[in-house]
Amino acid sequence: MIILEIRSLSKAFAGNTVLKNVNMTLQNGQRMGLVGVNGCGKTTLLRILAGKEQADGGTWNLQKGLRMGYLEQSYVPEKGATILRELERVYDPVVRMEERLRAMEERMALVTGAELDRLGAEYAHLQERFEKADGYSWHSLVQGALKGMGFEESRWGQSAEKLSGGEMTRLGLARLLLEKPDLLLLDEPTNHLDLEALSWLEKYLSAYRGAVIVVSHDRYFLDRVCTDMTEILLGVSEQYSGNYSRYMEQRSERFESRMRAWEQQREEIARQEAVIARLRSFNREKSIKRAESRVKALEKIERLEKPVDEKQVRFSFDINRRTGEDVMEIRGFKKSFGDRRLFENVNLKVYAGDRIALIGPNGIGKTTLLKCLIGREKPDGGYVRWGANIDLGYYDQLQQDLHNDKTILREVWDDFVRLSQTEVRSALGLFLFTGEDVFMQVGSLSGGERGRVALTKLMLRKDNVLIMDEPTNHLDVDSREVLEDALEAYPGTILAVSHDRYFINRFATKVAVLTADGIEMHSGNYDDYIAEIEREHAGEEEAFRTGGMTRTEAQKEKRKARAEKEQKKALQEAVRRAEERISSLEEAVAAQEKVMASPETYQDPNAAQESARRYKALKEELAAAYTEWETLAAEAEG
Repeated sequence: MIILEIRSLSKAFAGNTVLKNVNMTLQNGQRMGLVGVNGCGKTTLLRILAGKEQADGGTWNLQKGLRMGYLEQSYVPEKGATILRELERVYDPVVRMEERLRAMEERMALVTGAELDRLGAEYAHLQERFEKADGYSWHSLVQGALKGMGFEESRWGQSAEKLSGGEMTRLGLARLLLEKPDLLLLDEPTNHLDLEALSWLEKYLSAYRGAVIVVSHDRYFLDRVCTDMTEILLGVSEQYSGNYSRYMEQRSERFESRMRAWEQQREEIARQEAVIARLRSFNREKSIKRAESRVKALEKIERLEKPVDEKQVRFSFDINRRTGEDVMEIRGFKKSFGDRRLFENVNLKVYAGDRIALIGPNGIGKTTLLKCLIGREKPDGGYVRWGANIDLGYYDQLQQDLHNDKTILREVWDDFVRLSQTEVRSALGLFLFTGEDVFMQVGSLSGGERGRVALTKLMLRKDNVLIMDEPTNHLDVDSREVLEDALEAYPGTILAVSHDRYFINRFATKVAVLTADGIEMHSGNYDDYIAEIEREHAGEEEAFRTGGMTRTEAQKEKRKARAEKEQKKALQEAVRRAEERISSLEEAVAAQEKVMASPETYQDPNAAQESARRYKALKEELAAAYTEWETLAAEAEG
């Protein structure tokens, strides 16, 4: 059943047309993802549907009686309400129904006959309404929503008014979900959510009985939740069936098909025009008539417009030099702010070519850990040891290193004074800063534009180790995919904090989970990590069901197995490095033997003596390396 129909919707602001020809059909149960580059009008469309803005043209019709819910970015809770009470307010009508049911029960105990029959019928009707309104389960629904949105039970009694902006948005989202409108309008609902909360929201929306229109840059979320997609491109909408991945496939297919049709029509028009010109050149009455006939036929052709796509950022990362095999080692890192402990016992080894995604719940200290690594924060304990030839690049999600009073051009050029203005402007052009754009003040830029300036500077540095804090924040979907392509081809080492699971799947070969008690390492990308966790949980549940062990014992076994696994990984890595060292030493010994076999070596007694000493040292080092390898290999096999 169609619950929403949009036809030819348009909207302009101060003469700037944002929406030109938007069309959409939404049926009950559909979950529509709304995508497009930043500034294309996605939020504007939601605000029009929610009654917050007026359209300039077109029509949109909702099913009669349909209840709509809109996620306000500036949610304000009831004055004086606690976090728990703010959600319980959703069920105030249900509480009143329950009170009325209790009163009716007391009344029914005192009457008989027709009065009892009348009350009984009324009671049955009210009880049915009570059940449909989640009368028997609303307490657990409230608690589940709070936990799902990351509010620990110890905080439920706190004042809702004192929450941070991100927490307030999460509370507003939880309240909106509990209200269960027929149509949910969600503008970037994944902002401020950690991975656990994201997973909860995906499951909730996937089972949601109503319809959903959601704006999000989280492609993993769009893949898991959406049944349909609508793209806004240059003010015009186009609807696709399927999730985000299917939409991308169809989008490419449609674009290529339209481009072929446009090229074929252009070739045919050019051919017809050449025929017309030739007929006219004969300068005969019959030829001229035939030419005019062809002109009229040509004028009736509906000319196809050349397919256009939004401009995309196009760039790549490179390095000036290679690092040594050992890039970084963290031992015993710990950090607290006052009485609040973030993490301790953080140990991590990073090797050349590693591509590590650092994940963990909000507030655990992921950004703080990165700042400790680059020296902007000091750990309370432990140390970090960097390897040889390290050129360190840092991407700050807040772009605090940018200078608001500078122009874009000056911001970049001041850091790369050896480049010419043409070279700097060419680099900025890769990030869509062209013409007069480069003279805009940094302080006037949007979050996405500031991110592109920061990426320009990072690209020009050519560092061989990238430490990145939420690099996809504020970037539109197309820019994120270009960033992923660039990092995929990057020959250096990456450690990145990200909530963007699609991004993690694209770039990561290892996942590091930061907890209060340290770091847990997992091989593979995000999907591999989730599969591993699910296998572990399935094993625990099976053991518990069959009586093999208690849940506490299962948890202990899990920690023990994980520790053994990490130890085995470390040993295997040590064996690999020992083998590489042996190979390198064998090459050095062979090279030294060639030197000693050369008659020229013995023409200088001092050189001959030094050559023999070098050869002896290499042989001893090789023997020690073999001994170390044998010990490590035995431990790894055991």
